[in-house]
Amino acid sequence: MSEALVATQAPEAIASGASGARQFWRRLRTRRAALVAAAVVALLVLVALAAPLLTAIEGQDPTTYHPSLIDSARGGVPIGSFGGIGADHWLGVEPQTGRDLFARLVYGARVSLGVALAATVIQVLLGLVIGVAAALGSGWVDQLLSRFTDIFVAMPLMVMSLALLAIVPQSFPRPVLVTLVIGFIAWGNIAKIVRAQTLTLKGLDYVAAARLSGWGTWRIARRELLPGLAAPVITYASILIPVNISTEAALSFLGVGVKPPTPSWGQMLTAADVWYQAAPQYLLLPAGALFVTVLALTVLGDGVRIALDPRAASRLSVGTGRKREARATGSTRSGGAAGSDTSAGSTGSVTSAGSVTSTASAASAEEGSA
Repeated sequence: MSEALVATQAPEAIASGASGARQFWRRLRTRRAALVAAAVVALLVLVALAAPLLTAIEGQDPTTYHPSLIDSARGGVPIGSFGGIGADHWLGVEPQTGRDLFARLVYGARVSLGVALAATVIQVLLGLVIGVAAALGSGWVDQLLSRFTDIFVAMPLMVMSLALLAIVPQSFPRPVLVTLVIGFIAWGNIAKIVRAQTLTLKGLDYVAAARLSGWGTWRIARRELLPGLAAPVITYASILIPVNISTEAALSFLGVGVKPPTPSWGQMLTAADVWYQAAPQYLLLPAGALFVTVLALTVLGDGVRIALDPRAASRLSVGTGRKREARATGSTRSGGAAGSDTSAGSTGSVTSAGSVTSTASAASAEEGSA
C-alpha cells in the first residue's frame, strides 16, 4: 500500500470515522438509562474537581477538628439533630473528631474516582501493549506472553494488594500506591481480550494488503489494528472503572488503603462501622455515594457496550432475551410451516405427475397388447 494510496483513502477514513461516531451517539441517545447514568457520572466528576471551591463556599475543610461540636459525655456523638447539620456544616460532622462531613465526602470523591480512573488507564495501556505484542509476535513470544498473562489473571487481586500495601513504607503516598497496585496487577483480562481481537483482525484482507505492501509490524498495529480494537477496549474500560472504585473502597475499608487524614469513601466506611446507630448519616453518606457511583458507571458501561455493538443484548434489560427468543421461535415456526406447505405442494405435484405418467404408460401397454 503506497503512501499515495494512503493519502487518497485518508479523507474516506476520516469520513467513515466521523460517521461511526455519529452512529455511536445516535444509538447511545436512544438508551435513556445510559444518558441518566452519564449525567450522574458527569455530576460526580464535576463535584470531585470542584471540591476546593465547594468547601470554600461552605467555609470548611476536610481535616480541621471541631471538638466543640461533639458531646464527649456521650462518647463523641455530634451535638444537634441529624448529626449536627446546619448552615455551617451542610451534612453534619464526624463523631469523635467533629470534621465536616460534606468536605470529607467531596474530597473523598476525588480520591476514589481519581484512583479508579488512573488504575484503569494503567490496565488499558498494559493490556493493549502485551495483548498486541502476543498476537503479532512469533510463536514463542505469544506463548511466553500468554503464560505471563495467565499468571496475572489467576492472581488474587485482594490478597496481593493486601500483601504489597502492608509492606510498603507509610511515607509513600497511599493514593498513588493503591493506583499502582491495582493497575499493575489487574490487567490480565484486558490483555487476553486484546490478543483475541487482534488475532481476528490480523486475518482480514486490509491487514494482509498492508503487510504485502511492506509495512512494518508496529506500523500495521498503529494504523490498521488499533482502530479495530477501540470498541472492545472502551467497553471493557467502562466496566473496569466501577470495579476499581469498589476495590479501592474495599482496601481502604480493610485498613491498608488510603490513610487518615486523607479522606476516601472506603476509609470513611471503616471509621463509621461502629457509629451506624448513634450517627447513621456517617455510614449512609459514603455508602450511598459508592452505591450511586458504581451503579451509574455500570449502567453507562452497558449503554456504551450496546452502542458500540448493537447486536449485543443488554445485560440490564429485564425480559429482553425472552422476547427476542420468542420472536425468533415464532418466526422459525412460521417459516417451518410455510416450508412444510411448500413441500406438501411439491409432493402433490410430483404425485399428480407420477399418476399421469403411470396412466399414460398403462394406456400404451393396452394399445400394444391389442
